[in-house]
Amino acid sequence: MAEALDVTSWVCPVPLRDSPTIVMGHGGGGAMSAELIEHLFLPAFGPAGDPALGDSAVVSVGRTRLAFSTDSYVVKPMFFPGGSIGDLAVNGTVNDLAMSGAVPLVLSTAFILEEGTPLAEIGRVAEAMGRAATAAGVRLVTGDTKVVDAGSGDGVFVNTAGIGVVPEGIDIRPTRACPGDVVIVSGDLGVHGVAVMSCREGLEFGTPVRSDSAPLSGLVAAMLGTGAQVHVLRDPTRGGLAASLNEIATAAQVGVELVERDLPVPDAVRDACGLLGLDPLYVANEGKLVAFVAPEDADLVLTAMRGHQHGRGAVVIGRCVAEHPGMVVTRTGLGGTRVVDLPIGEQLPRIC
Repeated sequence: MAEALDVTSWVCPVPLRDSPTIVMGHGGGGAMSAELIEHLFLPAFGPAGDPALGDSAVVSVGRTRLAFSTDSYVVKPMFFPGGSIGDLAVNGTVNDLAMSGAVPLVLSTAFILEEGTPLAEIGRVAEAMGRAATAAGVRLVTGDTKVVDAGSGDGVFVNTAGIGVVPEGIDIRPTRACPGDVVIVSGDLGVHGVAVMSCREGLEFGTPVRSDSAPLSGLVAAMLGTGAQVHVLRDPTRGGLAASLNEIATAAQVGVELVERDLPVPDAVRDACGLLGLDPLYVANEGKLVAFVAPEDADLVLTAMRGHQHGRGAVVIGRCVAEHPGMVVTRTGLGGTRVVDLPIGEQLPRIC
């Protein structure tokens, strides 16, 4: 009689987790990014490092609480349906500040330009940044420009850093998620990643898909203006909704249960992901947020979100639970469940 297999000892090999060099997955916002920060950067920084690791840091200056954030943008191509690296750089940092409940005020802008890039293209990027900053109500107050040899860059890379003011009484952070919280997403998922991929590879999906890049500070202000108990906010960019929810679940040591049929994935995105072998939950968004809200305030927040141009598609997609802390699961249409794990690297590189 053959010896029974011990499946508990099986291990699925994960490629490149032990790579001695940087690989694309290290920039994907998933497990490899987290390991790079935890095992390389934080030990190297020593006592100067902050283990909180938020998209924006909240620091007190006298009696004022300031939110501070920085981000770099390397999207390829520079121009895509619905946006460009310029407006993406402004909106992305504005949104990181807004996710801490801050009112964004000022941004810095830094450019790494590749020798040989047409000035007309750089001008288009700069104009897009100006329009996006005006729309978001922020000023571009300082910056830097560097040029690298031809072949050492990719046209234009942009870094933006921003400062905002956190209103009194606002306390929004991942560790505040608690069992019973309602999980709300502000609209359709996956459209930015699919929009970038469609023009990068020359793919057509029947229905045009445009990036959702947008500033979310006004939407956040509308939500907080209700006085509701908003515990956590996150914009699900790299790694998509799956990465954001896993990070929140781990930080707060709670479980998250989603309802698959309630996830707002447009048909065009679903079809494109099916064609490309992608999961929409892992595809980046640039104009959406996910919120954890006290259950008694969920309807109030939903109403406020749906009254704002960037939250008209807001829906409840699940709840925060005490069971399976640190884990995100989805209830399928057949009544089963599947684990929505933290992505290892990135399905679509260079999308932000």
